[in-house]
Amino acid sequence: MLLALMPAATVAASPEPQLRVLLQEAPALALAVADADGLRLRDRHGRVLQDLRGVSSLQLRANGAWLEVRSAGVTAGPADVAGSGVLAAPELWIEPLSAAGPDPALVVDQRRYRGRLQLLVRAGSVQLINHVPLETYLTSVVGSEMPASWPQPALQAQAIAARTYALKGRRPAAPFDLKATVASQVYRGIEAETPSTRQAVQATRDLVLTYGSSLIDAVFHSSSGGSTESSGDLWSTQLPYLVSVPDFDQDSPVRQWRQPLDPALLAKAFAEIGGVRGIEVLATTATGRVRQVRVVGPSGQLVLSGAALRSRLGLRSTWVRFEQEGIQALTGAASPLPLTAPLAIPLPPPLPPFGQPQLLLQTPLTPIPSMLQPRWVAVGRGFGHGIGMSQWGAYGMARRGDGYAAILQHYYRGTRITPYSQLAGLVAAAPGSTGVQVSAADAQVVATASPPQP
Repeated sequence: MLLALMPAATVAASPEPQLRVLLQEAPALALAVADADGLRLRDRHGRVLQDLRGVSSLQLRANGAWLEVRSAGVTAGPADVAGSGVLAAPELWIEPLSAAGPDPALVVDQRRYRGRLQLLVRAGSVQLINHVPLETYLTSVVGSEMPASWPQPALQAQAIAARTYALKGRRPAAPFDLKATVASQVYRGIEAETPSTRQAVQATRDLVLTYGSSLIDAVFHSSSGGSTESSGDLWSTQLPYLVSVPDFDQDSPVRQWRQPLDPALLAKAFAEIGGVRGIEVLATTATGRVRQVRVVGPSGQLVLSGAALRSRLGLRSTWVRFEQEGIQALTGAASPLPLTAPLAIPLPPPLPPFGQPQLLLQTPLTPIPSMLQPRWVAVGRGFGHGIGMSQWGAYGMARRGDGYAAILQHYYRGTRITPYSQLAGLVAAAPGSTGVQVSAADAQVVATASPPQP
């Protein structure tokens, strides 16, 4: 990996990119303010509509293409919004009024966020979009994606990967760039900020991963289970820097796991074929992750991708095999049942194209008494899609003394660490709402399955 660093004075002179992060989306929402004297409402052109002093919260509701805002918790000042307690507008911007404490913030679902909120109505739902400076956002993301107590090299590697992913994910033509969940990167606001995450972000300020002259797809995941996956083996494109490498995730609590599959879960997951009688892995990647699988039920068969199977069953990863622990006999004693136990099913037709679920058989099979149903167990390795940086692997490398550059070089082969201000056009603010006074333009480390979703 090559380090391409520029003089600090030049970096400091570059404007900091702003991100637009979707916090919530629903027909009705609420927000509040903390450590501030109230709320300020602006229109899409940046003009002040109301200064709501003493107002601590607002109720938001979509009404057609309009946003309705009701004030609540009024203690002083002009109580009513627009004189009636209700304000209707196609778009609003909200920010805290003058600070009444050390950290004025907007509160959404009991989490505090810095920056401003843009409120839009899309398809009958209110969208709460946080406009926040990149480095401020990262201080929270690093603490949301990794335990803040982890070694600095691991946190620094996470900061660079997250910064790269965020900048790569900006979408000027869309209402927002990223989501605050594992659909993008986990972003939990001020509560996830700690001195160690601030240190990691500051120590790597401006640094991103590039391949050639472009930002990379800096995807990451919790734990690979021993070996990461090449992007082309699970996704449609093989990227030169996302290749399979040995992982250092020996300390991961999900490096190996067993997950019993409840009959009710199986019946719901495969309702179109009446549940599950058999599971057959048809194709795997070089590391052993499932590419394609056939599921046999009482009323048919289904062939689908490993990612679709993982989604239906809520599996930690696609590096999985299936075992039958046995059947319950009339006496209540468990007896072994081999995985290849014969089923009275006819030969299925040819397989559909990879990744395309398809019902193969509609002929009902002979019913098996419920007391004789096998108990299915998923036995697997790792958590997440397994591509790119393993967070538990970064932890393992940091503990053995590797720095952030070595960690990133291992998981993103052939990339460079470059200040984003050196990349042409990267820091240009993408268009947002016209005239607004802001620059505007996918157990956390265990539970994280970072985007794109497999």
